[in-house]
Amino acid sequence: MTRSLRISFFILLFLLAGCAGVDVEDYADSEPRLDIAEYFAGTTRAWGMVQDYSGEVQRRFTVDIQGTYENDTLTLDESFVFSDGETDRRVWTFERVDEHRWIGTANDVDGQVEAHQYGHVFHMRYPLDIEIDGRMISFTMDDWMYLQPDGRLINRTAMRKFGFTLGEITLVFEKI
Repeated sequence: MTRSLRISFFILLFLLAGCAGVDVEDYADSEPRLDIAEYFAGTTRAWGMVQDYSGEVQRRFTVDIQGTYENDTLTLDESFVFSDGETDRRVWTFERVDEHRWIGTANDVDGQVEAHQYGHVFHMRYPLDIEIDGRMISFTMDDWMYLQPDGRLINRTAMRKFGFTLGEITLVFEKI
């Protein structure tokens, strides 16, 4: 093979590898079972951090969440407090479609979000505009939650732009 053909081949393999991923249904038989309506009903607190592409922590925060579940509708009222004193609020509303699917909306997310829960895992992907250095940047948030045997919920979110992960968010939730 010529050198340029080999390089093209490896670039193609790299791009295709970036498309592969875990499917939330792969966790269907895992325990303990996560149902976000049961988990988030009532008061929950989370501790989190935002890391840039190199892994450096850029921000730390806590989130207090008030959750209500009525008539197949889960509402999560999230109050954020960042380590620099900034505050923010997001309100999610999720409508249960069936045992595994939810349709969600939030005050700062464009359109509807389809979410899935199987076994101990919950997954959703959604667009989110985030202000960085005075300008708004649109990211695709790839959000994965994993229920642990002790009742804590670990959330990992990849912040992607043009298919590249430019940041990550990690949270640990605990029922209060």
